[in-house]
Amino acid sequence: MPDTALLVIDMQPALLKDAYDAEACLGRVAELSDRARAAGVPVVYLRQRFDQVPPEWLEVHPALTPRPGDVVLDKDSADSFLGTALGEVLAELAVHRLVVTGYASDFCVDSTSRSALSHGYDLVLVADGHTTTERPAGAQPTAAQIVAHHNEIFSVIQYVGRSVTVAPAAEIRFDTSRVG
Repeated sequence: MPDTALLVIDMQPALLKDAYDAEACLGRVAELSDRARAAGVPVVYLRQRFDQVPPEWLEVHPALTPRPGDVVLDKDSADSFLGTALGEVLAELAVHRLVVTGYASDFCVDSTSRSALSHGYDLVLVADGHTTTERPAGAQPTAAQIVAHHNEIFSVIQYVGRSVTVAPAAEIRFDTSRVG
């Protein structure tokens, strides 16, 4: 059984409507999800809950519709571990390594990635598999700069006893001879 899980964080249409490089990011995450399933790696979807919004806001983007056997968890904060069963689900699956994708680079992806490291997981951040809201023209930093900044931070961050890798989706491997 693989010791890895793919996390797909907050890839919901209402959140992605103004996201940087959203369609390409969705395509890469969909392809990663298919490769993970083919390798027997669990795919775990996290969905951000909102008060008093239409139910469709909670659904995972249609390009990434969960399949039978996938795990779907709802959350109320940026940290996907806080107040959810994520830790219990991963323990039950004997997961020690998380491949992280999703929205938003500077909020939920960042918070969940740091929390995963603090909870003892090795981390692979998919460099081109996370995105954030596009900023107004002329705003700094741009969404592209925010994504790049988080890739850079996680490429040098250190957590004792943890492995941290940042790699593009094309380099992510779900087998034992993995690169990313």
